Amino acid sequence: MGVGNPLTRVPRMRLDELLDELQVRIDAVRGTRDRVHSLLEAVVSVGRELDLAQVLRRIVEAAALLVDAEYGALGVIGPDGRTLAQFLTVGLTHEQITGIGPLPAGHGLLGEVIHHPEPLRLTDLGAHSSSYGFPAHHPPMRTFLGVPIRVRDEVFGNLYLTDKRGGLDFDTEDETVISTLSVAAGVAIDNARLYEDSQRQQRWLKANAEITESLLSGSSRPAVLELIARRAQEITAARLADIAMPVAGIDGLVVEFAAGSDAGARQGLVVPFAGTLSGAAHRAGMPVTAVLPSADERYPAEAQVQGVPGPAVAVPLGTAGGESRGVLLLARAAGEPAFGEGELEPLVAFAGQAALALELAERRRDAEQIALLEERDRIARDLHDLAIQRLFATGMTLQSAARLVEHEGAAERVGRAVDDLDETIKIIRSTIFGLRTKDRESDPGLRARAARAVGDAATTLRHPPRLSMEGLLDTDVTPQLADHVMAVLGELLSNAARHAQATRVGVTLKAGQGEIMLTVSDDGKGLPAKGRRSGLRNLDERARSLGGSFTHEIPDEGGTRLVWRAPLRTGS
Repeated sequence: MGVGNPLTRVPRMRLDELLDELQVRIDAVRGTRDRVHSLLEAVVSVGRELDLAQVLRRIVEAAALLVDAEYGALGVIGPDGRTLAQFLTVGLTHEQITGIGPLPAGHGLLGEVIHHPEPLRLTDLGAHSSSYGFPAHHPPMRTFLGVPIRVRDEVFGNLYLTDKRGGLDFDTEDETVISTLSVAAGVAIDNARLYEDSQRQQRWLKANAEITESLLSGSSRPAVLELIARRAQEITAARLADIAMPVAGIDGLVVEFAAGSDAGARQGLVVPFAGTLSGAAHRAGMPVTAVLPSADERYPAEAQVQGVPGPAVAVPLGTAGGESRGVLLLARAAGEPAFGEGELEPLVAFAGQAALALELAERRRDAEQIALLEERDRIARDLHDLAIQRLFATGMTLQSAARLVEHEGAAERVGRAVDDLDETIKIIRSTIFGLRTKDRESDPGLRARAARAVGDAATTLRHPPRLSMEGLLDTDVTPQLADHVMAVLGELLSNAARHAQATRVGVTLKAGQGEIMLTVSDDGKGLPAKGRRSGLRNLDERARSLGGSFTHEIPDEGGTRLVWRAPLRTGS
């Protein structure tokens, strides 16, 4: 048996090499086919969703899966175009996210893709010039792939992928796959935003119709304010909603209605014009937004006043002389998306409708006030024409009869009755004068001023206080003393609204026996054992300067009774 020809082995070895190379290429083609199939599945999965939050979540999950990255993130660029307003992550546990702390704002290496919206691929992200390390408790990361997401011609955000599994580097094919996904993601985001805008527009229209219906049904001003705030909060998914209105004599806006977290603490707060979103919107007469007001140097007072947690917007409610009639403030939770241009347009239209609603409510209140004044004038006329004339005639009769009474005690009693009738006539005349006093800004009487202050306090207290007035308030009380009384009344009503948490407030104003006495009582939680009492101390000093006194009592049924006294006919 002969030995085989060695020349025949060479072609066979060459054939095996060719077969192995062919197998490798077949595997590569199959891998490419599988990857293209996975990419198509990811595109279909992303495009299937219409909820924007779900679309963003699916995009970052699909990106990490396609390139086999251990960690992935999607950063949404804020309105300023320089920082991240939203940051979604994949691969990090809840404990890791909590340990890392605040989410990145778009500085360092993340900001590099923001400032230069082009794909960026690194074998060691720590070696890049824009990288300045990780925060504490952040897992180590080495390889990096960043790709921008464009919606039409606008850069919406960026995809960030790190640490390809198996210790491999991201290659050109990975970059191509993620760039292709980003194009599909831009279309999906655009569709989701259009759908979301249409749904939001329907909700705004429905809210406007509800407000109009509420007005036509005769709802009160506080009810209209509540409806405006709650509907705006629901539609924008805000954590809190405040409506603040300007008040004469106060350097700021007063929160008349608050909804959402800690609403009770914000109700009645005075929001300064300077250093707050609401103040800026009021003075500018246009919407003002902030991604994080507490960290925005333009609004240093915002965190101390209302504690806005996250992205916020303040929208003026109509304008008068360049300034607004009021401001609607909406704020989301920390980490939620900022208010974008697409949300501002319908929100401004809603605020305009709300301003019209408030104006109509004020006109209705004016009409009711006119009707009330006409009714008061009729009552005053009847009292003058009927009651006083009859009392005067009765007094004249008794005075004439007293001369015929021989018994000294009986004559004295008749004389006292005549004096009582005379005093009654004075009281009725004072009442008539109070009823006929024009409720106008130019020199109104103490009765009208007190009634207006108590009526205005109903919006901050969320219920009308009970008011009782006795004595010759418009004749025996000097204008200077009346100014003191009104200052004290305003401070006591403000204190009840801000600190007492009362459901019932009573105000009694009485002039008689040589003094004027103002009593404000409530069923609230009483005076705090500790805390600032500078306002009450000022009231006590004001009373002492006039020769009067200021006391606070705790009734048996609970609450607080504050009594302020001053002598009449004072020259101070």
